[in-house]
Amino acid sequence: MGEVALSNGQNHSMNGYRKSGWYEEEIEDNLRWCFALNSILHTGTSQYQDIALLDTKPFGKALVIDGKLQSAETDEFIYHECLVHPPLLHHPNPKNVFIMGGGEGSTARELLRHNTIDKVIMCDIDEEVVDFCKSYLVVNREAYHDPRLKVIINDARAELESKERYDVITGDLADPIDGGPCYKHYTKSFYECTVKPRLKQGGIFVTRVL
Repeated sequence: MGEVALSNGQNHSMNGYRKSGWYEEEIEDNLRWCFALNSILHTGTSQYQDIALLDTKPFGKALVIDGKLQSAETDEFIYHECLVHPPLLHHPNPKNVFIMGGGEGSTARELLRHNTIDKVIMCDIDEEVVDFCKSYLVVNREAYHDPRLKVIINDARAELESKERYDVITGDLADPIDGGPCYKHYTKSFYECTVKPRLKQGGIFVTRVL
C-alpha cells in the first residue's frame, strides 16, 4: 500500500495513505521504495479504486492507483513509447486502435503521433481517473482534444464485445489487484476469447508484462 506523509510529523489517514513528507510503496517482501513530495495534488476513492496524483521531488507528477505507482512525469515516455510504437511500426497500415484502460492519456498521446491513424478508442472504466488526468497532466491535453480520439467510460471486456474490429489493440491497464477492476483482463482466456476475435486480419495485440 502506498503511503503519503505531511512534514508536521502527525499521522493521519486519508484514503489509505499515511501523511508525511514522503511517498512509500512496498514492492515485495523486504523491499520498499520512497521519495520526497512537493505536494499531494489529488486523492480520492472512486467506485473502483483508490486514486492519488502526487507532485514528487525527483520524478514530477506521479499517478498512484490502489497504492501502486502507475507512472511518473519524468520517465513515463519510456514505457508508453515502447508500448505504442513497435506494434504500429510493424503493422503495414494501422488505421484504428483500441486502448484498454489508458485513462491518463499517455498511450493515446503516443498513438496520435502517427498520421496513419484515423481513430483511437480509449476505453477506461473509471471516469474519475480520466477527469483528473485531463485536469492535471498538461502533457496529454492536446491528445484529449484530438478529434481522432474517442473516450468511452466502460469496462474494456464489455466494449470489446461490440462488432467493431481493430488493427491494433493495446492493453494499458492498472495492476491486476484481487478484487480490482483489471485482474480479469490479464488472463489467457480473455486474450483468446475476447481480444483476438476483435482484431482484423493481420491485427496486433500488445500489452504490458508484469
